[in-house]
Amino acid sequence: MFNYTLGKRISLAISIAAGLTCMTGVHAAEYPDKPITVVVPYSPGGGVDIVTRIVTKAMSDDLKQPIIVDNRPGGGTNIGMSYAARAKADGYTLYMASNTLTTNKALYSNLDFDPATAFTPIGKIGDAPLVVVVTKDSPFKSLGDLVQYGKDHSGDLTFGTAGTGSSGHMASELLLRKGGFKALHVPYKGGAPAITDLLGGRLSFMAINPLEVISHIKSGALRPLAVLNDKPTVLLPDLTTAAKAGVQDVNATVWWGLVAPANTPDGAVQKLNHALNNALKKDDIIQSLAKLGATPAGGTPAEFDTFLKKDAASMADLVKSANIKVD
Repeated sequence: MFNYTLGKRISLAISIAAGLTCMTGVHAAEYPDKPITVVVPYSPGGGVDIVTRIVTKAMSDDLKQPIIVDNRPGGGTNIGMSYAARAKADGYTLYMASNTLTTNKALYSNLDFDPATAFTPIGKIGDAPLVVVVTKDSPFKSLGDLVQYGKDHSGDLTFGTAGTGSSGHMASELLLRKGGFKALHVPYKGGAPAITDLLGGRLSFMAINPLEVISHIKSGALRPLAVLNDKPTVLLPDLTTAAKAGVQDVNATVWWGLVAPANTPDGAVQKLNHALNNALKKDDIIQSLAKLGATPAGGTPAEFDTFLKKDAASMADLVKSANIKVD
């Protein structure tokens, strides 16, 4: 005989299970259902901040949710990076990564997180190659002139950077390594004072994002010698590359990408990646990035992960060979 009470219980259990399954599916499909925050480890108005706002505006339109920029500067970007690494892994806190994500593990011995494992890659936004610049009165007319002088007069050259471990510092050390010459590093607290001293003739050269000095190049106060990349920069399309100038295997860029705390659900990562790739295909975004000297990248999370691992290995090797220390 059929047990009516037991039957009702079974039916109720099945209904609850089906309801929960349905609710889970709906919840996953609804991501994101609230605003997303992107942590930027720099002050407002800088290059990384500008790139973030350009790209996330378009992503916000795609995701139908606001994307809030949270600026947390300081500590060589470790303050913002540590905060983002410890955030809840739910897809609602992201981190705007740049070169320091792959250099800081090698540079700092006392981090309270591991940059190599703390994040889930979402996608690479793009990059911009650095250039070598000298003053208009410099005797160096080409990168070859600079390299040869460095070889003939060991220790006489000086180069300025925005600080130890900065993209300009790492690019300069790479140039020295591949060019086979030496120069004295003069670190500053930011790029502006370094540029001032370069213009004043107190430095021999700088490796820098051309965006930061394009006005000085156009005015003739600074002379660009070469792009530290195998491809030209959109800001100075006619400028020769380091390889053509005789220094091989020098690819130094500033790059940007989005990551999330480790173990962020794959569904959220894929939605964010899709929105990022859609943004990078828009003409206005492409044009806005070009004005910054940047070329859009895009691609899958796996491709960005491969890039990050390769760059981290390269930077660790460079930090070790150049004996760079910040703590």
